[in-house]
Amino acid sequence: MKLKLDTSGSTLLVAKEPEALMDSATGVQKITKEGLPLYGVQLVWMTDGGAEVLHVKIAGKPAGVTTGTNVKVAGLTASPWNMGERSGVSFTADRIEPTTPTGR
Repeated sequence: MKLKLDTSGSTLLVAKEPEALMDSATGVQKITKEGLPLYGVQLVWMTDGGAEVLHVKIAGKPAGVTTGTNVKVAGLTASPWNMGERSGVSFTADRIEPTTPTGR
C-alpha cells in the first residue's frame, strides 16, 4: 500500500545532498524501470508538531538541491515494507526543487 503525503504548510529542509543509490551486490547505480538513475536525499520535514528526518528516493538528480536548502516536494509517497523480522517505511518523490531559484 502506498500513502500520498501532503507537505503543504510544512517546511522541508535538505539535511544531506542527493547521493546516487548503489546496488550493494554489483556496485552499479540503481535505476528505475524507465532507466533513470536513482538518488537519495535526506530531508528534515518540520511541522507544528515537530520534525522528522526522511530519506527520500527520487528518479534523476534534483537540480539546486544542496544542504540547507528549503525545498518543495511533489508526489511524496510513503510505502510500508517488511522483510522477515525487519520493517520500515520507504519514501519516494516525483520532484524535489528549491523553494527559491538558485543562481544570480
